[in-house]
Amino acid sequence: MTIKSYSYEAEALVKEYLLAESFVPYISVLGGIAMCKMAYDITHWFSSQYIDGYRSLTKVQRIEWNNRGMSSAHAIYITVMSLFLVFYSDLFSDDAPGGPTVFRSSPLSIFTLGVSVGYFITDLAMIFWSYPSLGGMEYVSHHLLSVFAISYAILSGEGQLYTFLCLISETTTPGVNLRWFLDVTGMKRTKTYIVNGVVMFFSWVVARLLLFMFLFYHLYCHYEQVKQMDSFAYVIVFSVPSVLAVMNVVWFGKILRGLRRTLTKSQ
Repeated sequence: MTIKSYSYEAEALVKEYLLAESFVPYISVLGGIAMCKMAYDITHWFSSQYIDGYRSLTKVQRIEWNNRGMSSAHAIYITVMSLFLVFYSDLFSDDAPGGPTVFRSSPLSIFTLGVSVGYFITDLAMIFWSYPSLGGMEYVSHHLLSVFAISYAILSGEGQLYTFLCLISETTTPGVNLRWFLDVTGMKRTKTYIVNGVVMFFSWVVARLLLFMFLFYHLYCHYEQVKQMDSFAYVIVFSVPSVLAVMNVVWFGKILRGLRRTLTKSQ
């Protein structure tokens, strides 16, 4: 009986405090940081054991390799969760109850966004620590903008739908990382490299160009709701996707040029 009593008390404490909605953002951010550490370590362990090319890399390249493994893990997680919350669940459905779409949130959506904040904070710390080997100011700007916009969506509960639509674009990250993995391990002239480039091109078109067009179309169709948002949230909802859309177009131009060079050399 004593053991059962302690068990019930522990369960009540977890539900009342650890899973309380006010604690979810902080727990999820810490969880995101822990996930990054685990993904980084697993990438290092697996690569050193099973990938011959990894052992021949320089120390800086190994750090970037592990960092890209970490970013791929986050990309897979946030893509799956964002697709589920936006297109499968009823959280942001126009027909579902719960008031205007732009004001909807849930403990699951808050937790999902918090994990993403944890990732961007961790990656930013690594970028600053190894600057500029892991990325220049464009990555710093992208990550700072992401942390700011996602954190505000968590704390205010406004515009989370558009935050998730932007985060779906992370689906292109594993392809970008794989391209780098193949390059540094001397597989740039293989069919795998060419196929990856073609897949990356089409996924970029869908996830970073067409998806942003849908986002702006949704903003247009739901403008009566959007203009009810807090003035700060209103500015974020329009400015952040716009800046990211411009960055996506610039990066897409680089991908297009790289793919053209790759296909030309393969002929």
